[in-house]
Amino acid sequence: MKILAIETSCDDTCIAIVEADKRGYQRGFTQIKFNVLSNIVSSQVEIHKRWGGVYPTLAKREHQKNLVPVLLNALKKAGLLKKSKAKLKIKNLKPILEREELLQKKLRGFLQNYQQPKIDAIAVTVGPGLEPCLWVGVNFARALSYFWQLPIIPINHIEAHIFASFVNTRINANKNTNQHKNLFPAICLVVSGGHTQLILMRGIGKYKIIGETRDDAAGECFDKVARILNLGYPGGPAIAEQARQWQSNIQYPISNIQLPRPMIYQKNYDFSFSGLKTAVLYLVKQLTMNNKQLTIKQKGGICAETQQAVIDVLIHKTLRAAKEYKAKTIILGGGVVANDELRKQFKSNIQYLTSNIQFLMPDVQLCTDNAAMVGATAYYHHLKQKTKSWKNIQANANLRIG
Repeated sequence: MKILAIETSCDDTCIAIVEADKRGYQRGFTQIKFNVLSNIVSSQVEIHKRWGGVYPTLAKREHQKNLVPVLLNALKKAGLLKKSKAKLKIKNLKPILEREELLQKKLRGFLQNYQQPKIDAIAVTVGPGLEPCLWVGVNFARALSYFWQLPIIPINHIEAHIFASFVNTRINANKNTNQHKNLFPAICLVVSGGHTQLILMRGIGKYKIIGETRDDAAGECFDKVARILNLGYPGGPAIAEQARQWQSNIQYPISNIQLPRPMIYQKNYDFSFSGLKTAVLYLVKQLTMNNKQLTIKQKGGICAETQQAVIDVLIHKTLRAAKEYKAKTIILGGGVVANDELRKQFKSNIQYLTSNIQFLMPDVQLCTDNAAMVGATAYYHHLKQKTKSWKNIQANANLRIG
């Protein structure tokens, strides 16, 4: 089965073609094989840098410009792009794309000039995310579904980040395990610029949020700290690089910079990173009194301590949740999971939790927003017959999991 997947929840325009093989589905949850035929991401980072974050209406316009070129690229890479011998008559797309005039023009030209690709379904992220961005992707999927007469599979963005670990899954267990059996219950940590959540997963579609951020998400905290330090956007990679350089410089002594680990020892599983950002702000003000400038050493030390504070809180609460709920698996997902230090420290700490817990996290390129994870998630929904007509698909910026 081939699924065309679309992801536009924020500022990345993403389309993938995912081929799934269900042989082995009855034998084990993750024994389904996913062949990612293409996974194209068009980033808007350079456009949003000037704003220090994503500007929703600008992101929406860029999605309208990028979706058809990204679709062409994805189909071509997957070997599914074929020119039509004669220009096709296009049915009326205006009712679906009345708010997407630029996209309507581009899509009309594509549909007139290219044959319908050999795919079986369309998957699209419907939420959570930035509403203007979500609607562009949803309406694009609805128009394709209407014209090609294909079912749509609506996907929750948070769930897709969890399922990213099942695309080219690598398992890290303390026992030599080659098969992914008895995964549930699992504790899932989804951590990105907009979300930091701990989710109890008892099976496909069986989710319960046990903890989430009360204010800033971890990635949002990184962005704000990077802005304070004039490191640019996005903040996570910039802080990680500064921390790496600081830690690798043997001339720097052990830092005396200490920042809080918000809510780390509270009995709940919620998070709060706004206080960490505020602590950095006050520290920088203190260090730059009397028109002083931060030294490279000070800036690197602040980045290393900020990064470590976030990592400490995430690891502590995730491992404690895994113990309490007797989890058989810990699953990571989200853009912040691309952080090398977070990945390394999770691996080293998890071995002390139990002798046989399984640990799954996506390949680095599947941590940030992408459509391959949407396609993989859609296949599991397909197996449970969770498809819809294009008429019943809506975007929901505040969509919850569970």
